[in-house]
Amino acid sequence: MLELRSVTAGYDRRAPAVRDVTLTVLPGESVGLLGPSGCGKSTLARVAALLHRPDSGEVVLDGTPVRHWRHRAPRELRTAVGVVFQQPRLSADPRLRLADLIAEPLRATGRRASAEDRVAELADTVGLTPDLLTRRPHEVSDGQLQRACVARALVLRPRWLICDEMTAMLDASTTAALVAVVEAYRTSTGAGLLAVAHDHTLLTRWCDRTVHWKTVTEPR
Repeated sequence: MLELRSVTAGYDRRAPAVRDVTLTVLPGESVGLLGPSGCGKSTLARVAALLHRPDSGEVVLDGTPVRHWRHRAPRELRTAVGVVFQQPRLSADPRLRLADLIAEPLRATGRRASAEDRVAELADTVGLTPDLLTRRPHEVSDGQLQRACVARALVLRPRWLICDEMTAMLDASTTAALVAVVEAYRTSTGAGLLAVAHDHTLLTRWCDRTVHWKTVTEPR
C-alpha cells in the first residue's frame, strides 16, 4: 500500500504548496488525482515518488515508513517506484541516446548485464523502433521522448507508478497508446498507480477512482 498521511510539503515552509493531505493507493489500484494547474499536485506526486521530503506528515510504502529521500532512500524503496513527469525534455539527459536513457536505472542499480534485452523489450512495448533508440532527445519528438521516459519508468519493474501529467503535452493518439501501456503493465503485475492530471475525462476513463484535490485538502 502507498500511504500519504497528513503530508505538508513545498519549497517555502511559510507557504507550503501542499497542506495536510492524506491519500491511499492500494496494490493493483489506479487512483486519479484531479486538480487545477498550480494547486500543488506535482509537489505531492514528487513526495509520493520519494523525490521530495515533506515538511511534515508521513509516507508509508508497502508498510515501511519512508525516512530518507532521493538518493538517500533505501534501494528497495527507490526501485519500488517508477515515475513519469509532464515534461520529458526536463527529465531526460540530453546527452544520452534513448536506449541509454531507458537503461539508465538498470545501470545505476548494478543490472547492466540485462540492459540490452530489457531495453529492446520495452522499446517494442512503448512503440519505439530500433532507429529511434540510437537518437538523442533533441532528435526526436516530444511524444517519442515521452515513450522512452515511460519505458525508463517501467524498466526496474516497479510495484508503484506515479504519472504526473504524463500526457499533458501529447496528442490524442500518443496519449491513448501510453495510457494503454501503463494499464497493461498494471494489470499484468498488480502495480498500483497514482495518475495526476487536470483532465477530468482522462482520469475518469483511465482510473478506478478519481480524487479531487479540494477533497484531500479540506480540513478533516
